[in-house]
Amino acid sequence: MSSSIKWLVRKWLARGLLTAACAGALALPARAGNEALLLIDVETGKVLRAENATYPWYPASTSKLMTTYVTLRAVKDGRITFDTLLTVSPNAVAQSPSKMGFRAGTQVTVDNALKMLLVHSANDIAVVLAEGISGSIEKFADEMNATSQRLGMTQSSWVNPNGLPAEGQITSARDLGILARALMHDFPEYDFYWHIPAIKFGRRVMRNYNKLLADYPGADGMKTGFICSSGFNLVASATRGNRRLIAVVLGAPSSAVRATKAASMLEHGFNGAMLTWLMPSLGTVDALQPINAAPPDLHDQVCGPHRKRPAAEDEDDDAAANADNDAEHALMLSDLKGATRGPLLTGNPLAAVPPMVVYVGPKRATAQATADDDAAVISAKPHKKRGKVAATAKDAPAKPAGAKAAGAKTGEGKTGESKAHGTKPAGTKAGGPKADATKPTAPASATVTSVKPKAATSPQ
Repeated sequence: MSSSIKWLVRKWLARGLLTAACAGALALPARAGNEALLLIDVETGKVLRAENATYPWYPASTSKLMTTYVTLRAVKDGRITFDTLLTVSPNAVAQSPSKMGFRAGTQVTVDNALKMLLVHSANDIAVVLAEGISGSIEKFADEMNATSQRLGMTQSSWVNPNGLPAEGQITSARDLGILARALMHDFPEYDFYWHIPAIKFGRRVMRNYNKLLADYPGADGMKTGFICSSGFNLVASATRGNRRLIAVVLGAPSSAVRATKAASMLEHGFNGAMLTWLMPSLGTVDALQPINAAPPDLHDQVCGPHRKRPAAEDEDDDAAANADNDAEHALMLSDLKGATRGPLLTGNPLAAVPPMVVYVGPKRATAQATADDDAAVISAKPHKKRGKVAATAKDAPAKPAGAKAAGAKTGEGKTGESKAHGTKPAGTKAGGPKADATKPTAPASATVTSVKPKAATSPQ
């Protein structure tokens, strides 16, 4: 064999070994489970990873991303403005937690409603937006479905704006990836709404349930979700340099696991950016072929009697759960340190951004909002621990406008990302003229992304 042929053989063998090595480096460790996983590039729509991505799934509170899209489209089309006042109806009051807990008749601007929706995942506020924009939940759901068809979200159907359990409320990781890209592409000027780390209503601070905003470098959105039948869901975005990625996790067994799985996919996506040409192409997100099947029902796995306590969206914030969750989270993170040559969740500058003040009533100066809302604030006193409750929608009865918020309900009775805090609904009287709905105006707080980080201390 001539020397030139031997050289070519060695070259091709080396290339084959390099390809195999790179494939192994980019591949994430396989885990048994029922999750649907998706990782895509925002600019190109290229799929970097997909597992069960086209299986139908219950969206839970990730439904609020579609509610946000329809709301922002109404603003752009001049149907409403960010200063338009919307009224809390008895139907909104009747929604299960997570919720703001306002009394019927309370008014809130579209701007404040969006912040409450995306940070606190308020189910009552989702209904306020739906009724204020379309006149009823049913008509708003029609707009949600029409938007899905226009965007190519062929696996999605919507019957409510908040994701509370319903047979017809279905999506997929594929469709949520398409929706997340559309939000970023169609409304870049409002991108800050889905990466607000915390809001403050009176004296009460409510933190975003997307833990990556505080822990993962570069994280900048978007939304979490949970009901027993769906498991723990997360649509997360992050930016490094000029590259932005979207990770979708559906059906994780806990909020800690979903955050770690999303961070793992994002990290491998960023670290493998220079080697993607070696991997087989998975096409673009819109080209993924939908699977005709019924959504999996994870109720027994997620909320079954085997759990030591009822599953809840904010379980990682529950002091009684810290020991179990910290051990599980630490184990998952230890698997990732080798790949990243350091801890994965090392912090995010967004965590140091002060909570954004929200309030009821017409638009006003932020400096006045905190003092004016003290009388209307929902009490922040910690709720007492209660026994387990059956995790079904019918077991979470609606509360009248003047009743105290429910205790720590869990499972199917809530999609919000918080247990109810034994609280009284706000009773601030609505007032002030309605804003002009013919000319869209940017919200006063649109400068959140330019706020210089302060010391990362817990707000008082």
